[in-house]
Order: sequence, then structure tokens, then C-alpha cells
Amino acid sequence: MKIGELAVAAQCSPETIRYYEKAGLLPPPSRAQNNYRYYSNAHLERLRLIRNCRKLGMSHEEIRSLLHALASASENCEPINSLLDEHIRHVDARIRELANIKEELLALRRRCAEGGALERCGIIEGLNAMEPGPAPGNRSHLN
Repeated sequence: MKIGELAVAAQCSPETIRYYEKAGLLPPPSRAQNNYRYYSNAHLERLRLIRNCRKLGMSHEEIRSLLHALASASENCEPINSLLDEHIRHVDARIRELANIKEELLALRRRCAEGGALERCGIIEGLNAMEPGPAPGNRSHLN
């Protein structure tokens, strides 16, 4: 398959495919005499696996660990179970973090029940009064 055909089959863009290649998650394709990239069904399967992992919020490092476990000669799936258990703990922590953010946002919203003059906006006053802390984000527990 050419990159466009792979993109259609995997329901993503060619840029996404190139990105995963550069990130080292997708192996480089073979090249023909005309220097076109040609992808196999193995590339499609790997790309689908990567995209499903990303859909579940897994970081590139987690995906790399999963791919490494798949490539190992071991017939035991315990490393994959451990990886998923750790990711579940990370998701639980992120849910708690998001619940805290929601509470802060609701408290800010209560400061300005109705629209008024911008210079007396309770939300802006509350934002200015908050102590800056580490920014939340889609951080992996592996970082």
C-alpha cells in the first residue's frame, strides 16, 4: 500500500503516519525503485494498535513499552497486564485531577452570578487571586 491507501485503511492522515514513523512507533516502510513508500498489512495492524492506545490515553512511552513487550520472545503477557494496570492508576489520578479542576471552575463561576462591569468581574478577580501551581495536562506517569 502507498501512504494514502494506508491512511484511508487506518482512518487517519498521511501526516499521522509520518509522525508515528518519526516517533519510532511505526517501522519504516520499504521503498520501491521510484522511492515511494510501500506499507504492508503489518503496518496497518501496528497503526491501528497505536491509534487505539492513543484513544485510551496512553503516552508514546507506554505504547513503546507495549510494543517492546509484544516483540519480546516471552509468551507471558504479564508485562502487558502490568502496563495496563499502571495506566489505569494513571487514569484514576487524572480523573481526580479533573474533578478538582471542575470544583475550582465551579467556585470561580459562583463568584460572578450575573454579567456586570468587566472591571468588577468576580471570575477575573478569582483567577488573579489564585496561587499558580503546576499546570495540569495529559502527563504520563512514566514522565
